[in-house]
Amino acid sequence: MTAGTTAGTTGAPGAPPEPSLEDPCAERGPGVPTGLRGFETGELDVFLTGQVFMDMIFTGLPGLPPPGTELVTDGLGSAPGGIANIAVAMSRLGLRTGLAAAFGDDMFGAYLWRTLSEQEDVDLSWSRKVNGWSTPVTVSLAYAADRSMVTYTKPLPMPADNLVSDLPRAATCFIDIDRAVPDWALAMRDKGALVFADLGWDPTETWSTDVLDRLEHVDVFLPNAVEAMAYTRTRTPEAALEALAARVPVVVVKQGSRGAIAIDSTTGERAAAPALPVDALDPTGAGDVFAAGFVFGTLAGWPLGQRLSFANLCAGLSVRHYSGSLGAPCWGEIAAFGETGEVPAEVLERYAFVVPYIPEAELERGPDSVTRAEPTLR
Repeated sequence: MTAGTTAGTTGAPGAPPEPSLEDPCAERGPGVPTGLRGFETGELDVFLTGQVFMDMIFTGLPGLPPPGTELVTDGLGSAPGGIANIAVAMSRLGLRTGLAAAFGDDMFGAYLWRTLSEQEDVDLSWSRKVNGWSTPVTVSLAYAADRSMVTYTKPLPMPADNLVSDLPRAATCFIDIDRAVPDWALAMRDKGALVFADLGWDPTETWSTDVLDRLEHVDVFLPNAVEAMAYTRTRTPEAALEALAARVPVVVVKQGSRGAIAIDSTTGERAAAPALPVDALDPTGAGDVFAAGFVFGTLAGWPLGQRLSFANLCAGLSVRHYSGSLGAPCWGEIAAFGETGEVPAEVLERYAFVVPYIPEAELERGPDSVTRAEPTLR
């Protein structure tokens, strides 16, 4: 169900179901004000590529079903996953977001394309449907603040980098460096784009130092503490941060409930920011939402401490929902959070610098007016 529909009502007899794709964000905001961009204005604020998954999240479970049994629950969330997590989070902050991805020629592929392009305002001009290829699907079983997952996926019948044939003009691009930096990212960097990078868990746990060598092509690196320590062979997040700062201009080490620490060698700034003190229901995608907030703050020209604080604010708001990518906050939720009384006034004071960026319409709506899509595939 999306905002604007009423649960329990029925359609006309004989009329097929038609999903609503109303924008769950009443106001996506103006994005980064042009006068504050430290970069040449292009057609996009951020460009990224990657694999989009159909995420199906079962919630309200007492545990995993034993063999030969069935569990019934009334909690099911469905949402775009994979690279869509960060694309949605960026678009909801008003950043002009372009995505190059492959979509299967099946029902899930059609749902994902429409949700991203029509509901979430992600520019899919560089994406394409792949005939005869099935959309990757991840089923997640959430229980007791943990989860188990099963994923179905088949290799693309073409190299993923082939999706980027025409380079967009963009202020930033976002990549994973668990593989070689793609040629399109190198070309965009040559044209002035900032390259932001993250990486995933190494299932082999070899933590190859080849990853560190790739940082010479990166401007901003955003690993979590476990990854940062493993790749740098250090014993603390602080030591890992120092080691990485010798290789890349801006480094952020995410520490989950402990917040984040960072060094910006281009300005000489060092900063630490605590996490938002909220009850976390589902941390899935929180790192992606954090990255979206940090990109926004970078384009806005904020000091390092404010970039960290805003990224933590966005990530903290997202973990209050069982909803994958669709848990990323809109400006309306950011505005309303300050009026809910969930955190003390002295904590809210850390985020006062964000207020000028909140659309005026959202400031006037109040805490009970936030609308968001329930991420359930109907």
